[in-house]
Amino acid sequence: MIDLSFFRRSASWLSATFLLAFASSFGQTFFISLFGAEIRSAFDLSHGEFGQIYLAGTVLSAVVLIWLGKTADNFRVITLGIATILALAVAALGMASVTAWWMLIPVIFALRLFGQGMLTHISMTAAARWFDKDRGKALAISGLGYPLGEAIWPSIVVALILAIGWRETWLTAAGFLVLVLIPVFALLLAGKPASPRDAGEHDHIGDAAKTQWTRAAVLRSPLFYLLMPGLIASPFIGTGVIFHQAYLVEVKGWTLRFFAASFAAYPVASVLTAFVTGFLVDRFTARRLLPFYLLPMAASLLVLAGFSAHAAAPVAMALLGMTAGAASSMLGAIWAELYGTRHIGAIRALAMAQMVFATALAPGIMGWLIDGGITLESQFLAMTAYTLAVSVGFFSLQPVLRATAET
Repeated sequence: MIDLSFFRRSASWLSATFLLAFASSFGQTFFISLFGAEIRSAFDLSHGEFGQIYLAGTVLSAVVLIWLGKTADNFRVITLGIATILALAVAALGMASVTAWWMLIPVIFALRLFGQGMLTHISMTAAARWFDKDRGKALAISGLGYPLGEAIWPSIVVALILAIGWRETWLTAAGFLVLVLIPVFALLLAGKPASPRDAGEHDHIGDAAKTQWTRAAVLRSPLFYLLMPGLIASPFIGTGVIFHQAYLVEVKGWTLRFFAASFAAYPVASVLTAFVTGFLVDRFTARRLLPFYLLPMAASLLVLAGFSAHAAAPVAMALLGMTAGAASSMLGAIWAELYGTRHIGAIRALAMAQMVFATALAPGIMGWLIDGGITLESQFLAMTAYTLAVSVGFFSLQPVLRATAET
């Protein structure tokens, strides 16, 4: 029997973290890429040139996130959330106003930093810090903002571009952030204590009793570096597959329309797996689940490498979505379990920056390999071997993870 009292008691805080995740859509790759054709046409850019601009902005945002992410430890969520949404709105206004190609670099930097970077970071950090016993469920609910944005914005944006133009669509996005999302977010948290713990609406189970690692201490620990190769696998591979989907469907003999329809299996599987993983995290801990969360992605890569039948597309996307959903619930909890919550903003910013780097590098590396004659099928098989290897590595790290978490 599922205890619904947790959701009722913490509805305002859970809704706030969900809203931050949803607002991050405006800085996510899927949203910005919807304007790719219009931006390239406006500034006479090739696919490669626009890709390099996007890479530069994204990498710069990852560097700054390492520093800016520490603010999640120093400011109340309501204050930092409103400021970040407002900054994202300013970036959207900047995209509506660019008049030269070089202006795209600072604009994309700002969209990526405040959208994918900070709003995602604040949402997941708050959910991980606010909840102990129910951390997995809280992260699952917060993470629902991502698939909701992926589900509703593409069709809306395409319709708006056709109706009013691409610049005007960015103006509309800025207005939506300021006039709708900021007031709703403020209403959810206005007058509330800083966290559900302070409100006495959460069963705190003793995080204060464990060692509270600082970021400097984490950087001196080998464990952080041993974890990162496995933790960046999902964002790297997922971004690479989606970015090169046009070439994938060409190789497989599919159509983009068919693949887009098959992609619907991704958010469905992601949402369902996020909830299941959230409950499993609360029961077994995130560290014990680490060896398993990449296995659906490995199966997805094998399907894409070995099959060209139309049925392979939705199966592969569903499996890919399972890993993405599991990651959203599990990876938000792992840092709190291992290192405590006092400095989780600064610690999580390190990991988040590495993942943003991975999403920036994946399209370029896979494209370079394609240009060098390495087929997608061969790349998928190599990625499968990599995911299985790091999963085995997570198994071998279990004693160290348990010792660190129980300190």
